[in-house]
Amino acid sequence: MQSNEPTIAAISVSQLNRRVKTLIEQGMARLWVEGEISNLSRPASGHIYLSLKDDTAQVSAAWFRQRQRGPAAGFKNGDRVLAYGRVSIYEARGNYQLIIEQMEPAGEGVLKRRFDALKLKLANEGLFDEDRKQTLPELPQRIGVITSPTGAAIRDILSILSRRFPAVPVIIYPAAVQGDAAPNELIAALETAVRRNECDVLIMGRGGGSLEDLWAFNDEQLARAICACPLPLVSAVGHEVDFTIADFVADLRAPTPSGAAEIVVPDQSEWLHRINELTARIARVGQRTLEDRAQELDWLGRRLAAGSPAATLERQRDRSREYSGRLAAAIRQQLLEQKNDLQKIGADIVKLSPAVSVQRSIGKLNQLRQRLAAATRDKMSDTAHRIELLGRALNSVSPLATLDRGYAIVNREDTGTLLTNAANIEPGEDIRAQLSRGEIIATVRKLISDD
Repeated sequence: MQSNEPTIAAISVSQLNRRVKTLIEQGMARLWVEGEISNLSRPASGHIYLSLKDDTAQVSAAWFRQRQRGPAAGFKNGDRVLAYGRVSIYEARGNYQLIIEQMEPAGEGVLKRRFDALKLKLANEGLFDEDRKQTLPELPQRIGVITSPTGAAIRDILSILSRRFPAVPVIIYPAAVQGDAAPNELIAALETAVRRNECDVLIMGRGGGSLEDLWAFNDEQLARAICACPLPLVSAVGHEVDFTIADFVADLRAPTPSGAAEIVVPDQSEWLHRINELTARIARVGQRTLEDRAQELDWLGRRLAAGSPAATLERQRDRSREYSGRLAAAIRQQLLEQKNDLQKIGADIVKLSPAVSVQRSIGKLNQLRQRLAAATRDKMSDTAHRIELLGRALNSVSPLATLDRGYAIVNREDTGTLLTNAANIEPGEDIRAQLSRGEIIATVRKLISDD
């Protein structure tokens, strides 16, 4: 008869499960598992128990409280997640399960790792360096906005720009800001703005959303296009907490689209205040300049009046009268001296009583009289000749001699102002012309410039 007793000693179920657990835990490294949450349970202990499933299978999972990080309470049945952890067995039931150490939404987890990898790559290439970034213009002549023409972002941007500085025109370069086609459309819109070169600052952005919604702005080719853009570009993607690759490579990051509008233009009220201050300063400087020029004109007017032909003629007349007075005084002085000489001679004659002395004295007296007459005539002739020479010299510098050559001194009839430039009189106004003989009052018919 054959025996049914086992040849190898049997082990308990607990031992079996413990051995399988050891083999699984030692044979499998920690790994990421992607699946959909089902059978989610949150007991009072704070641990989370759930199942991860796909189209054909499922696995139990446990996420113990001490391992939970981040917004664990936000997960719910139906969420697609990435769970990181180790495979083990729950010995009491013999079920194998995934012991979760970290869990995150499936889409954002993958995208986050792609985001970090691209960020590191572009940073190592120097695309984020501050020394390559451009300075925004203080007051742009025209602003370009690359965004969806129907989104909330463009409405916010236009509202802020119209409030802060409505005089600056805005050009919209439409592009999709979400979806697979968005990166290429954003690049095409940017290339259009660069090619047309009609703006001196650009805003690229959109409103807030999830990481997947903003993913178009994490495109590598878009980042390189922004880096190569010769125009200053402000990135305004999402809300203040959202960061994209476009934010790092742009010349400036704005926390929101509205914030970008506030950055690219100054406050109109501040500029108006500055303009008013400058206007007041210009007015003060202009007033001081006018006062200085008025004093200078008065001084030049006095100099002009002192050098006018009438003043020069009057000075020459005064000098002529002075010369005539000096000549008359010299003649009177000489006649007085001769009279004194004659009186002395007469006295000497009276003292000489002999007839011969008388005759001799008479002859001598006659000679002296002749000499006196000749000397007087010579003196008078010489004096007359000098007066004639002085008269000729005076006449040569006299404005009246200029008038004799056909010139005229022209003044305004109403003010008597001397005219030296045809631009100082208008057709139809009266003028007074002083000729060599007489004056003429005439009306200007036409002006002929020096040109």
